[in-house]
Amino acid sequence: MKFFLLLVTALVLVGAAAQSPGITLRRDGHWLLIERPDLPGGTIRINYLEAYCRPGAHDADWVRHTVIPHTNDLVELAPDRRRLLLRDRLADGVVVEHVITAAADEVDFRLTARNPAQTVSEAHWAQPCVRLGEFTGFGAAFRGGEEDYLPRCFLFLDGRLSRLPLQPWAKQARYTPGQVWRGPRVPADDVNPRPLSPLLPSHGLIGCFNADESLIFATAWEPWHELFQGVARCLHSDFRLGGLLPGETKEVRGKIYLVAPDATALLRRYEADFPGRVGH
Repeated sequence: MKFFLLLVTALVLVGAAAQSPGITLRRDGHWLLIERPDLPGGTIRINYLEAYCRPGAHDADWVRHTVIPHTNDLVELAPDRRRLLLRDRLADGVVVEHVITAAADEVDFRLTARNPAQTVSEAHWAQPCVRLGEFTGFGAAFRGGEEDYLPRCFLFLDGRLSRLPLQPWAKQARYTPGQVWRGPRVPADDVNPRPLSPLLPSHGLIGCFNADESLIFATAWEPWHELFQGVARCLHSDFRLGGLLPGETKEVRGKIYLVAPDATALLRRYEADFPGRVGH
């Protein structure tokens, strides 16, 4: 009888998962909206992409030096809103094609950047800015509470989930507050002009818990340039391009996970999607 009850329970859970509406996508100006009924507010908003950036950013003026202007076009949104195609055109000639695909508990990003110009592109990194105030239970309006959500946020140090704020917590930079953790072999001069942590994360996965800690949001890109906690109750895993030579093409991958609060399972998922990155 006990086995029978366990079997029935398992079948009910599988059936419920199969009937889950899953994630859908929407574009609203420069915002990418990730929607699922169980999300706080129903939506996670991403400034996608906030900026393409030049090297030498850490002690430079953000507008006059770092940002490469770009335009974005919506190419196609599938009728079921599970697949979205975008195209970015950078002022220096680079074209970036985005294929974004939603599933039950993740969003997959496949980017192809090509440089058809005759000059070298200085597009070294880019920023998907994920706004998480509502997800973490603090609302969309800031009202001076830009860091109130930090205890719900995490990254991984020495392979372990580590809650923010971490110690030491850097406080000096051209612009404050915020916190940056640079990726492997990324020069300190090239990262975001917010306070740069001396700590080096285990890998490029960063995330947070919702208000009752029943759900995890996490994101990762490969190759990754930096992890960043910003002033809009946002988290970044910013991806790296490293510049493009004339005629050069580069591929970038990204993931967003919306999963149960199980750090071990999340790491297994990340390792399966980005083999060899755990412990890197």
